[in-house]
Amino acid sequence: MNAVLVSVLSMLLLSLARINVVISLITASLLGGVIGGLSIEQTVSSFNGGLGGGAQIALSYALLGAFAVAISKSGIPHMLAQSIATLLGQSGSARRIGQIRYGLIGVIMLVSVSSQNLIPIHIAFIPLLIPPLLFVMSRLRMDRRLVACVLTFGLVTPYMLLPVGFGSIFLNDILLANISKSGLDVSGIDPFRAMLIPALGMIAGLLIAVFISYRGKRDYDEALIARVESRAVTYCGRTLLVALGAILGAFVVQLWTDSMILGGLIGFLIFSLSGVLKWSEGDDAFTEGMKMLAMVGFIMIAASGFAQVLRDTGHIASLVSASAALVGDHPGLAALAMLLVGLVITLGIGSSFSTIPIIAAIYVPLAMELGFSAMAIVALVGTAAALGDAGSPASDSTLGPTAGLNVDGQHNHIWDTVVPTFLHYNLPLLLFGWAAASIL
Repeated sequence: MNAVLVSVLSMLLLSLARINVVISLITASLLGGVIGGLSIEQTVSSFNGGLGGGAQIALSYALLGAFAVAISKSGIPHMLAQSIATLLGQSGSARRIGQIRYGLIGVIMLVSVSSQNLIPIHIAFIPLLIPPLLFVMSRLRMDRRLVACVLTFGLVTPYMLLPVGFGSIFLNDILLANISKSGLDVSGIDPFRAMLIPALGMIAGLLIAVFISYRGKRDYDEALIARVESRAVTYCGRTLLVALGAILGAFVVQLWTDSMILGGLIGFLIFSLSGVLKWSEGDDAFTEGMKMLAMVGFIMIAASGFAQVLRDTGHIASLVSASAALVGDHPGLAALAMLLVGLVITLGIGSSFSTIPIIAAIYVPLAMELGFSAMAIVALVGTAAALGDAGSPASDSTLGPTAGLNVDGQHNHIWDTVVPTFLHYNLPLLLFGWAAASIL
């Protein structure tokens, strides 16, 4: 048995059975370590050694959670809710509701896409933008699974297609660089052209989610939304200006220092120093914010330890090698096997950026031997790595949306984020990636 395959499948099955994701990750780590030939002591040591990799993002989320609570106390959520009520009018015609609904979806998608290139802040915007919009979504009876799909699309598609921002790191610094190290000349390859067909799979999944799967209405308890936000909030032009200034300050600091921790801290301090958030309320707001996003932080920490155990078993390389040996001289079967193994590895590790160095060393020589073109190889390896980023319980592309949508406890990470994004993105990406390897 391959330890990586058994461990990842165990983690997914436990999560789907509604076992807490952190418990699922720890249990799957122990199982994978033992199957991989590690002793219990070695497995625990490996798991503990990897925990530090998720600590930074966990602390970032804690500070951003405190910042999000401060934003709610500024009155922005209530202003947005009242603005929506005004736009809908007393009757709230179906046409007007539809216009506002799709307008809101468009804004969320544009912000999400921009977070990968134009303003490269990645997931830092989600705890700041989404919680204040929950009232609006509730009034529109919008399904949060749709919003999760829109956010994940914006977090994944730009980096796998556009060679700017995080896309430049993924396509140029990691994908092309590792393929070149593996013996293929990619000097004349345009990564945009190579990844265009796989990206069409992401677009197809988004359109299905928006116009078919989640176009219906879904009700949420507004009392629970109000419970995690300020009660009896009053706002004026000054408080709203301070809120906008704090958000802008947090983004600028994050871009300048490349630290979400400092960005969230500066935003929180601006609220405190301005008086919008009273000093006597500061400690409670900070604690409330940390509680709000604590689970996401713990999942990120546990996922980092889980990924380290998978690496230390040595079975990732053997899984890749076994898949290469299994397909023989069948290009179509080889392409499908490469994509499926990439999916399993990324589901476990939770990072497409970390998957490429693992699979490129073996898949590139195999694809060259089977006669794939250079363009097809780039598309194949890039898609194999991107598969699983949308749909992994341990990926920040799913944890980020959950962090914003579940602040009131009405959005389940597995069934409302992971399963919808897996079905709408991984399956089309698998199909379109296979097509790209055959066409290019």
